[in-house]
Amino acid sequence: QVQLVESGGGLVQAGGSLRLSCAASERTISTYAIGWFRQAPGKEREFVASISYGDGTDSSHSDSVKGRFTITRDNAKNTVYLEMNMLKPEDTAVYFCAGRATNITTTFARPGSYKYWGQGTQVTVSS
Repeated sequence: QVQLVESGGGLVQAGGSLRLSCAASERTISTYAIGWFRQAPGKEREFVASISYGDGTDSSHSDSVKGRFTITRDNAKNTVYLEMNMLKPEDTAVYFCAGRATNITTTFARPGSYKYWGQGTQVTVSS
C-alpha cells in the first residue's frame, strides 16, 4: 500500500505563495488519483483540489481556491504538487493529501473516496 508524505507548509503573509508536495512511497503513484484537503481548527475537512490518475488529464479545484491554487503531478518524481498563490488568512489550515487507486480518468472530491492519507502539513497565512 502507498504511503503519502506532505511537505512545504509554513508561515506566509497574505498575498504570498507556497508550494505543497505530496510524495509517494512507491513508484506507482501514476495509478492513483490524488486529492488535497484541508482542515482548520473546529471545522470539517474541506476539499481543495483533485487530479486524475495517469497523466492527470482531469483536475478540479474548489470554488474557494479556483484561480489561486493549482494541482499538478510529476509521476517521474512520484509527487503531486499544490501551488498556492494569493494566499489569504482563511487558507490557514492543516493540508492533507490523499490517494485512491483507480483506472478511471476522473477526480474525487469527497474524503470518503480516498483510502490513503498523509499526516498533514500546517499552512498559516498572516494578515
